Amino acid sequence: MELTDIQRKFVLHWGEMGSLWGVNRTVSQIHALLFAYGKPMNAEELCDTLGVARSNISNSLKELQAWNLVRITHTLGDRRDYFETSVDVWELFRTVVRERKEREFDPTVRVLRELVSSPEFQKEPADAQDRIRSTMELMEKLATWADEMLRLSPGTLDKVMTLGASVQRFVRGDSAQPGKGGKGDDPDAHHASLPMI
Repeated sequence: MELTDIQRKFVLHWGEMGSLWGVNRTVSQIHALLFAYGKPMNAEELCDTLGVARSNISNSLKELQAWNLVRITHTLGDRRDYFETSVDVWELFRTVVRERKEREFDPTVRVLRELVSSPEFQKEPADAQDRIRSTMELMEKLATWADEMLRLSPGTLDKVMTLGASVQRFVRGDSAQPGKGGKGDDPDAHHASLPMI
C-alpha cells in the first residue's frame, strides 16, 4: 500500500510520540497506520507499507492485541489474519486510559494502601506519613474520577471535556474571560463572589 503524504506524516509522528510515551515505535506506527487507513490489513501489507521486518510486525501486533487496541478479522477465501483497530477516537481513548490505569495506576494505589495500613508505617516520621498518605489519597481520587469518566458515553464525555474550561473558570470564581479585565486576570482573586448554583 502506498501512503499519502498526510498518512506518512501521521504514522511517522505517531511513532515518535509513542516512543516518548514509552511505547515501541513500530507498535505505534502500526496502530497509526491501521487507524489512518481505516480498513483491515494483513501482516504482509503492514511489512511492505512500513518497511519493517515480519518478526517486528508480529511482535508489535501481539502487543497491540494485549492492549486491546487491535483485533483479528478475516476475509472470505483468504486464510490470512487481517488486523484492524477502532476508528472511533473516543473508543481508543477509553481503551488506552483503561489499560494504562489497570497496568500502571491501580498497582501503585494498592502498594500505597499496603504501606499505609502496615504496622511499620506508624514508625515513620510524621511528615513522611503525611506525604505518603496524601499521595495515596490523591491517587485514589484520580482513580475514582477515571472510573467515572470511563462509564460515560462518548457523547457525554465529549460534553464534559468541552465544559472543562467553563467549570474551571466557575470554580475559580472568574467573572469575566481572561484578558477582558475580569478576575480571570488575577490568579489571587478572592473567591467570595463565586456564583451560587
